[in-house]
Amino acid sequence: MSESSRIPQAWALLQQCLHARLQVCPAEGDAESQGVEVQRGLVIYVCALYVCFFKGANKELLPKMVNILLNVKLSETENGKHVSILDLPGNVLIIPQATLGGRVKGRNMQYHFNSGKEEGLELYSQFVTLCEKELAANSKCAEAGVVVEHGTYGNRQVLQLDTNGPYTHLIEF
Repeated sequence: MSESSRIPQAWALLQQCLHARLQVCPAEGDAESQGVEVQRGLVIYVCALYVCFFKGANKELLPKMVNILLNVKLSETENGKHVSILDLPGNVLIIPQATLGGRVKGRNMQYHFNSGKEEGLELYSQFVTLCEKELAANSKCAEAGVVVEHGTYGNRQVLQLDTNGPYTHLIEF
């Protein structure tokens, strides 16, 4: 099967950010909403909510995804040069998204190609852990105190995003 006709196992969407805040738990009763936030860095949307990765995705794909997503040169330095988030160094916010796996059928969206909830949660958790380990092992990131924050799998979440341009990229795996 040619590269252009292969069926993707997973999708990720990358967006550079100047600041991002993600509400991970809504306000309930007297309790205020809870959120995570990052300063300058990268937002990674992975196909998750009730499902994470397309059927067929497996644990062996995760290190490849993390390597590509954290090393792709999308972040712009002050002098206009594009570098990876590891070389910037910058923070990472990971947001689970079911909608990346949707298909239009008539006037409705359907998500039949996504994997199951339990499998998706396991893969999402491992993806987050691998991203955390990769940034912690990078000397520039460790020295700069960069962080990896992430959304809550299976919950609807509210995102506030400041960016220096709609510089969004879809990457298929």
